[in-house]
Amino acid sequence: NTSECEKYACCPLPPYLEDAGCVIEEDDNGGRPLRDVCFHLLKLYSDRSYELDQLLDPRSITSDPLDFRLSWHLWEVLRALNYCHLSQQSWGVLNTSYAAQLESEGLWEWAVFVMLHEPDTQ
Repeated sequence: NTSECEKYACCPLPPYLEDAGCVIEEDDNGGRPLRDVCFHLLKLYSDRSYELDQLLDPRSITSDPLDFRLSWHLWEVLRALNYCHLSQQSWGVLNTSYAAQLESEGLWEWAVFVMLHEPDTQ
């Protein structure tokens, strides 16, 4: 709650933005500032109901917004730890996006494996 000139530390930016200085990247969808995945994990640790959409956003990990590799694997680890408050729509988008990424690389067997984790069997 301080003004811009009174800030004493940079925001926890993703690694690919760290050298840019104290820049606040705004999220196109919700107007939320972009933060590092480690920041989101700490927030989740302190508040079990912290929104998982921000944590699993690929842009909090990599500069490529279509690279869902780490996001999908992180979600599977969080599910194993009984964090299950991701919406079914977001879960489906995460699964299909990662499966499409794998299929485009010619790894269709792994894309099928990812789609076996789809919550909506329809």
